[in-house]
Amino acid sequence: MARNKEALVLLLDVGQSMHSVIPVIEKLCSMLVQKKLIYNRHDKVGVVLFGTKETCNELTLEVGGYRHVVVLKNLKDVDGDMVEALQKLPRGTKDGDFLDAIVVGLDMLIKMYPKANKVKKRLCLITNAQCPIKASMEGTKEEQVTTIAKQMSVHGTRMESIIVRGKLCQKKANKTTANENHRLLNIFSEETSTRIVYVGNPVSLFGALKTQNKSPHTVFRGDLELSSNMKIKVWVYKKTIEELPNLKKCYEFPDIAVPSDQRVRGYHYGPQIVPISKVALDAVKFKPEKGVKLLGFTNSSNVLRHHYMKDVNIFIPEPENKKAMVALSALARAMKEMNKLAILRCVWRRGQTKVVIGVLIPNISDKENIPDSFYFNVLPFAEDVREFQFPSFSKFPAALQPNQQQLEAASNLVEMLDLAPCGKEKALLPDLTPNPVLERFYRCLELKSKNPGAAVPPIDETLKKITEPDSNLVLKNKSVIDSFRRCFEPNENPRHKKLRRLLLEKSSSSEEDGNGDITPLPSNLIEGKVESICNPTPPQVFEAMSGSRNTQDSVVKAINDTRNKIFELIDESNDGDNYPEALECLTALQKKCIVDQESEQFNNFLCRLWNFNRNLHNFCGYLASRGLTLIPKADFLDSQVTEKDEPKVE
Repeated sequence: MARNKEALVLLLDVGQSMHSVIPVIEKLCSMLVQKKLIYNRHDKVGVVLFGTKETCNELTLEVGGYRHVVVLKNLKDVDGDMVEALQKLPRGTKDGDFLDAIVVGLDMLIKMYPKANKVKKRLCLITNAQCPIKASMEGTKEEQVTTIAKQMSVHGTRMESIIVRGKLCQKKANKTTANENHRLLNIFSEETSTRIVYVGNPVSLFGALKTQNKSPHTVFRGDLELSSNMKIKVWVYKKTIEELPNLKKCYEFPDIAVPSDQRVRGYHYGPQIVPISKVALDAVKFKPEKGVKLLGFTNSSNVLRHHYMKDVNIFIPEPENKKAMVALSALARAMKEMNKLAILRCVWRRGQTKVVIGVLIPNISDKENIPDSFYFNVLPFAEDVREFQFPSFSKFPAALQPNQQQLEAASNLVEMLDLAPCGKEKALLPDLTPNPVLERFYRCLELKSKNPGAAVPPIDETLKKITEPDSNLVLKNKSVIDSFRRCFEPNENPRHKKLRRLLLEKSSSSEEDGNGDITPLPSNLIEGKVESICNPTPPQVFEAMSGSRNTQDSVVKAINDTRNKIFELIDESNDGDNYPEALECLTALQKKCIVDQESEQFNNFLCRLWNFNRNLHNFCGYLASRGLTLIPKADFLDSQVTEKDEPKVE
């Protein structure tokens, strides 16, 4: 549809002072067109270069002036040729006048779309704004900028100004020129819908240029019900949402068509697929009433950050509704003052089959022309919460608590890797940090479009800076990292060493007796799904069952099956012929319970063996002779067994 189309003109400074940053601009702009080829292939893009030695634009021929401005690509639908052109930008030799480039780009948009229409028109300026602007023949520079800004507003044109700063600049800027250019750009910001972004590193530059300024769409329009007779008109928008590649399946051969009256939904229920008709599905669906209702208020300390589940929404008062603005502002400011949050029940649209419970967080505006609002986060139900219990550090003995030297080393490491150091530019800001997975995907897709057999390209160096620590920073602070490593070198626990020695001695003696040979498991058994413990090698099968730890249930089942097998071996033993195999199972069970912090399960089971009726005395003596004992608390904090609790074999 026309209202979703965009006409974008890139205004790129390629003058001498920009040569060091042009390689990053080439990647940035070519990737922008690659994204449009995927998501918005009917968008039009044009490219204007300024700071070039040559001059090539229509305004120079028509009215004169506008020198050192070249139209590299006229406005047209995005294609592969444009990607290639942006990957090989020429280097200019002159100072670039960004006002001339803006006028040339605006002229291209006006000529393409002379009448008002629903196509979104956008200019994107990338420059360091270090070169002086030529004096105007009529009026001051400020008056010239104001005139251009009014023309942009008349023709519904937006502009983004991305100003390169810091390490990306090749030479130090003249302060007078830089301040004047900053003032002129601010006039655009005040008079039109212009966004100014200052970037100081390649990562921020990659994230500064948006593929398209997406029009906001409301999730909900209606009443925020505080009570049955108190309601505030609100609009709800998405504030953040994860962007994923939208790939459609393509088939070389058409699938066999199945008539709609012969199709039915099926749901997995164990190994079965249960068919559910549309009538039955509609009958069991929960059909809540559309609306947003207040359930109550709570202290902000009661809602923890890790309870936020999904994308963030923003609640704003209904536009041009002054009563709604005043009411919502009063509620937000009162909640902020009292440190309270609101809990809401939300059904965004009619026919929605699920209810959302979420928290409303006040957002007080610091600008007079922007009303107060609320942020909304979805909260989990009981079934959504995953509780994992870990032992507290406070329960560790004093010898295992960090000392002052270790605390200082850790503090120095954290300070060294601070992403927002005082007085310096913040790194990895969310608004300016692109998703490296998506960026690499777009690059790979562009290569595959030219050559289906093309290899996956290496990760771009700029994207590596998002996912890896700064190598220069790490090298510069090597002493801090080495100090941290020395403070936390692992030391072997002597009791663990004793346990391993006993296990090795047991293994050696078994081999000497001819009972220690263990048949290796076939690879297909290890890789496949093991259902239960059985002959011939129970310990290895147990490890195959529980080793992957895909689910807690598989580990519990493996432990239970191993215990049952041990009871069976002891019960069926004839003069101790099954003892070595039972010991192997016990040893494997002990090792796994130690790794998985399930010492209580092992200790309880071993104590049960001491109360087992048949062949008890001989087997307990056999275990004692081989050094197999309970898992003591001295070695593992989750154990409740001390040395005096060890069963004695007389």
